[in-house]
Amino acid sequence: MYGSWVLFVLILISSIPVILLYIWFRFTKYQFSIVWFLSALLTGAAAFFPALVLQELLTFPVFTHGRTALFYDIFVRIAFTEELSRLLLLFIFFWINNLVSKENLNPDTPDINENNIVIKGTAAGLIAGLGFSILETARFAASTLDINIVLLRIFTAALHAACGARVGAAAVMFRNSPVKALIGIFTAVAIHGVYNFMVIRPGFLSIAAYLIAVCALTTSILAIRRIDKNEDTP
Repeated sequence: MYGSWVLFVLILISSIPVILLYIWFRFTKYQFSIVWFLSALLTGAAAFFPALVLQELLTFPVFTHGRTALFYDIFVRIAFTEELSRLLLLFIFFWINNLVSKENLNPDTPDINENNIVIKGTAAGLIAGLGFSILETARFAASTLDINIVLLRIFTAALHAACGARVGAAAVMFRNSPVKALIGIFTAVAIHGVYNFMVIRPGFLSIAAYLIAVCALTTSILAIRRIDKNEDTP
């Protein structure tokens, strides 16, 4: 029973980035409804399960030793599968919503234009990344019940949000800008893989990994603001 309460508290702590993100959305003009926000969050959480399946399917005995095995495990079996799962689930999410929700981001603009779509895609990916991170953190917390692990994984939540934002933008750009979409997916996998590689290293590299996560999340948020600024430019 005590362990269950500890697990609950740890998961609650891991949800702090989600709460902060929702508050940020509510205090800006990106007035996403709570239903849309939670739907994107659940989409990201659901992506956790196909990622686990893909990781099991891509576990090959031949890749067990040496640098090749490390590269394969970090960049392919972990980073690629997680971003691919996120992409597939976001495709479903956008398909259900006709690529984007029908509600406008700005009530003064009656039509949903391309920039609105990219903003929605980036934001949905950002939220979905945090949803994925909550389940992943719960998995680690259940096995360790260590608050230090959960606190460190707040940085991993930033990483998932940043990569999710890039994948979300790619998902809505595939139709009109497939090259940009592929670049976005490749960037997400690369950032994810580099973070995973550095975080397992002792000393400065592990600290640098956390900085990468924060910087990647910051650039994702700035991308939303930059797209929106371009939209306001006549």
